[in-house]
Order: sequence, then structure tokens, then C-alpha cells
Amino acid sequence: MSTAACEPGKEPNLTTPPHDPRAWPARLARYHQASVARSTLEILLTVVPFLALWTLAAVAVVNGHWWGLALTVPAAGFLVRLFMLQHDCGHGSLFPRRKANDWTGRVLGVLTFTPYDYWRRTHAVHHATAGNLDKRGIGDIHTLTLEEFRVLSSWGRARYWLYRHPLVMFGLGPAWLFLCQYRLPFGLMRAGVQPWASTLATSIAIALPAIGLMWLMGVGPFLVVQLPITLMAATAGVWLFFVQHQFDETHWAKGDDWSFQHAALHGSSHYDLPRVLRWLTGNIGIHHVHHLSSKVPFYRLPQVLQDHPELRDVGRLTLLQSLRGVKLVLWDERAQRLISFREARALLSEPDGGRS
Repeated sequence: MSTAACEPGKEPNLTTPPHDPRAWPARLARYHQASVARSTLEILLTVVPFLALWTLAAVAVVNGHWWGLALTVPAAGFLVRLFMLQHDCGHGSLFPRRKANDWTGRVLGVLTFTPYDYWRRTHAVHHATAGNLDKRGIGDIHTLTLEEFRVLSSWGRARYWLYRHPLVMFGLGPAWLFLCQYRLPFGLMRAGVQPWASTLATSIAIALPAIGLMWLMGVGPFLVVQLPITLMAATAGVWLFFVQHQFDETHWAKGDDWSFQHAALHGSSHYDLPRVLRWLTGNIGIHHVHHLSSKVPFYRLPQVLQDHPELRDVGRLTLLQSLRGVKLVLWDERAQRLISFREARALLSEPDGGRS
């Protein structure tokens, strides 16, 4: 492959096959340009409704009108969108200048309970290693191969089963991640001062207004409003991250069989959501395009599919189809696909332990 086929801003080599994953980063470079006006508008369209819904819910609860808790549901939806805006900042794609992205991301991180600099670093590792069996462990859903599961002790298998149980994965897990794990730089404890500074500064910035609001409206009413919003948004965020890489046709590889472009295109889904959910999730369902070229602002991702319809059906999942992915928990290197615990038990019960 020629160098021009990979360098941003250059047209791919015409000899490169049109469906070759290596050609897509160059093809997508023309969509990188961020609009300051559009990005600012998107922030306002998300922050203002979120704060309004939060305030209305709080005022209603303080005055004994418990119907106000219904407002926490749309507020959680807007909080998910705030996280997606922060996500684009982490990729340097919301604004043209890095400083604008970084400071916007840090401020949004206070609302999303996510330390921006720490998260950005772990998420960059995820993008660089997604689908690589040799480099699992940071910024991803922990996924074992069938062989790795086979050699575990009974206790080890039970722990993995518990980790992948839906009640933990989408219940306790999101709560732990956003309320506890993001308060300390887990995974980067020896990575220098920045992860510590990021988590500490974000935690202080969260605590100060939280203490003020609890003093103003009471501890109980504050928690009754804030916790449902945070936990619902956290669960939705973890679900989105899960389904973007844990699906029937996903791709994992190791060694020389792994390539960034192939893993991005075939190891990431196109989560084709209803229009309202696409808006609330910042088009993150177009995840295969995002992994191919993370510099594309979220509001330009639909244009990519419009201009390149051949990408629409790559890894496409509907909302209903995505629910089936919950049972997919182990990577079968022989079959090159994710399998369920039931399938794993059947394979492990074979005379060769599922190795043939």
C-alpha cells in the first residue's frame, strides 16, 4: 500500500480496492473540519435543557411534588449527550483548537462525573488497541478467549461469570465506574501526575457545587434527584460502549493478523438507532466510522454514511438485534466469533475441550 493511502488529507491510492479498510482514513480526512459555531450550538442545545430539567426536578421534589422525578429520565438522556460532547473533545474533534477542546472537556467532566484528562488517556489506548487480543485491559470491556476461560479455576470462572452478568455489567458496574473508579486513576496509578491531578481536580469541582446544593435543598432531595440521573446515564453509556464492540460479527485478532483499520471497520458496530436516540447519543452508534477516523466531529458522521452508503451495512445492528449481544461473553479463536457461556460449556465438554 502506498503512503498516500494512509496520510490524512491525501486521496487514497487509486489502486487500493474501494472496500480495503486501509483506504478509509484518507477518504474520511475531508470530514475532519470542526465548526466553532455548530459545536457551540450543540453544547448550548444540550447543557441548557439538562440544567433546566435538573432544576425543575429539584424544585418539584423540594416542594413535595414527586412527579418531578419523571424529569430525571430526559435529564439522564441529555447527560449522555453531554458525555458524547466530552468524548469528541477527547479526540480533539469538537473544536479546531486543542485548548478549546481540553477546557470544554474538563468543564463537561464535572457534569458527567468523568475526569477528562484521565479518561482521554485511557480512551486513546482503547482506540489504539481495540480488537487486539495481545493488548487488552485498558479502556475496554474485559473479554476472555475460550482457551483462557478453559484454564481458569472454578473460582476464576465464577468471577468472570459474575463480571459478565447483566446485573453487574449494566447495574453495579456503571455505578462503580462513575461514582468510585473515576475518583482514583485506576489503571494509571504509576503514569505520572496528570491522571492524579485530573481525577482530584474533577472530584473537587464536583464536590463543591454538590455540597452547596445539599446545603440549599437538603441532602435527601439532592441525592433523590442526582443519583437517578447519574446512574441512568452511566448505565446507558456503558451499554453503548458494550454494544459497539460486543456483537455477532465483531473482529478480534492477535500478532500480525491484527491491523488498526480492519479492527476499526469490522470490530466496531454501526448501531442504527431511532432518530431521537441518535441525537441523544451524539451519533456514536456510527462507531465503525468513528474508529476509522476519530477526528470526524459527531455531527458529520451521518454525512459520511450519506456519501458512502457502502458503510451503512457494515456491522449494522438494530436496537432489537443489539439485545442478543448480552449473552456473548467469550472469544472463540477457532470459530473467530463471540460465544455464550452455554456454547462454551458445550465446547469444553467435548473430548478435546473445544480445541479442534
